[in-house]
Amino acid sequence: MRRRQFLLSAAVPLLGALAAGAAQARQQAADPDADLSVARPAYPQGKGPRLAIDGGHNNFHTVDGRFAPFAAVARADGYRVSGLTAPLSAASLADIDLLVVANPLAAVNVGNWNLPTPGAYTPEEAAAVRAWVEAGGALLLIADHMPFPGGAEPLAKAFGFSFDNGFAQKTSEGPEFFQRQDGSLLDHPINRGIDRVQSFTGSSFRAPPQAQPLLVLRGGWSVAMPQKAWEFDDKTPRHDGDGLLRGAALSVGRGRVVVMGEAAMFTAQVGGPQKRKFGFNAPTAPQNKAFLLNVLRWLAPPP
Repeated sequence: MRRRQFLLSAAVPLLGALAAGAAQARQQAADPDADLSVARPAYPQGKGPRLAIDGGHNNFHTVDGRFAPFAAVARADGYRVSGLTAPLSAASLADIDLLVVANPLAAVNVGNWNLPTPGAYTPEEAAAVRAWVEAGGALLLIADHMPFPGGAEPLAKAFGFSFDNGFAQKTSEGPEFFQRQDGSLLDHPINRGIDRVQSFTGSSFRAPPQAQPLLVLRGGWSVAMPQKAWEFDDKTPRHDGDGLLRGAALSVGRGRVVVMGEAAMFTAQVGGPQKRKFGFNAPTAPQNKAFLLNVLRWLAPPP
């Protein structure tokens, strides 16, 4: 009982911030002034792997929308970037080296961020992606806070990952930093040269035993599981988030998968009336762009 009281009381200071986050989510857009350059590209311009960003499953982040800065940085690194709106199948994946899926939604949840949140992919699509990765494809799967883990669940489950369909939040005020000094950013080639990255309100998940953790929730986290996104009260179910994951990497057959529980950290956005910067454009996240590039280069290694 004392543990539950602690979690509820610790969450109270977050409610105002979460309410502000709800308003920001409705207003967020790509930052037109973000630095999208890459100092030392991995590939000659337009000669790198073929990267497709899923836009066919009611995705909150798409190649020409909120993930346009992500796409621009990938192009600057030499990747050949396009959108993909077709159903996922052996045929639609055949000409792709790296598939990026960010915040998909089932049709029933478009404009309706309430439970239930069914999967956005058919069993046939999930099986096709699994077979494609085993044969050498690379997948970056990102599911932000609720309702997006529900939409991503079929793809996550195909590789043994399990998302909490909620909001993973620190129990103290302050930015969501993952850093070497407190053990929340772990040793892995993706984290090479990175001391700290920042995320901006996301989900938590569990990984299969063979996966390698990248970002771990440490130092006091609570996972709220609301019926409707951004609506919380003292009856909202919550559980302890410490030790759960925000990022992990997995080798599957001849291919690779990276799963992340937050999308904004991979792009550059402005939100709210004050046009607050959040993503790799945030002044508190100077290494996020390098982290993004490390993720892409691990998934599709340069020759």
